Amino acid sequence: MLGIFHTAVAQAPEELHSPAVPPSLGASLRRPKNQDDILKDFHAAHSGHSFSVSFAAGAALSFVSIHSPRTSFRQRLFCGFDDVYCTFAGSLHNLSSLIRQYGLCSKTTNDALLVIEAYRTLRDRGPYPADQVVKDLSGSFAFIVYDDKAGTVFAALSSDGGVPLFWGIAADGSVVICDDLDVVKASCGKSYAPFPTGCMFHSEGGLRSFEHPLNKMKAMPRVDSEGAICGASFKVDTYSRINSMPRVGSAADWTSWQGSY
Repeated sequence: MLGIFHTAVAQAPEELHSPAVPPSLGASLRRPKNQDDILKDFHAAHSGHSFSVSFAAGAALSFVSIHSPRTSFRQRLFCGFDDVYCTFAGSLHNLSSLIRQYGLCSKTTNDALLVIEAYRTLRDRGPYPADQVVKDLSGSFAFIVYDDKAGTVFAALSSDGGVPLFWGIAADGSVVICDDLDVVKASCGKSYAPFPTGCMFHSEGGLRSFEHPLNKMKAMPRVDSEGAICGASFKVDTYSRINSMPRVGSAADWTSWQGSY
C-alpha cells in the first residue's frame, strides 16, 4: 500500500524532516522525489500487480494485490464508499462482531469496508473518541483512509507490529505512507522512519497513540549506518501527559482530537 498526501491535505510531524544533504556530498546520496516519480517507482516495484487512484486535492492511493511476488501478507484490500477510500493490509480478528456492532451486512463487508464505516462514524460525530474506536479493531493490520469530500487522511497501525508500515517526506513536503521500506527510502531520502505501532495519524489531529491516548508522543532522532540523522522514531512519552481528555458523547468528532493537545 502507498499513500501520498500534499501539505494541503496533511502535515507530517516536523521531526520526520532530516537536515538537507549538503551539495558538497554530491548526488550519490538519496534525495526526496516528487509524487509522480514515487508512483512510478512503486508500480515498477510491483509491475503488473498494482494500480493507483489520484485525487484533485493532491492525494494518491496505490494498492498491490496479493499476487505480487513482493507481497508478504495473505490479505490486501482496496475499496471506496461515499467518496471515502481505504487500502488495508492484514486482518481483523473480530470482524464479525464489529459488523454486528456497526449494523452492516456480513455478506458484503470486508475489513477495509469496516474501517471506512468506523471512520465515517467518527467523522459524522459518533459517540466514541477516535482512540477508542481504533482500539476496538483487534488484529494485525495497517490501513490508510482518504476522505475525498473532507480532504483528510486517517492512517493507523496495530500494536503487535505484525504489519510493517513506514512514512516520510517527499520532495515537495508531501506525507508518504507505505508498507514497502525500499520504496520509502528511495522516495524520501533521509526523511523517513517506521510508523509507530499502536498509533493513528489524522490530518487535523496529527500523530497519536490509541493505546495510551493520555500520553504525548516523543520523537527520538534516528541515525543511519553512515552517522547521518535519518528522520525520527516516535514512541509514547510515559512522563508527559495530554492536558485534557477528548470529549465524548454526541459532541465527539475530529475537532475533539485536535483540541486535546
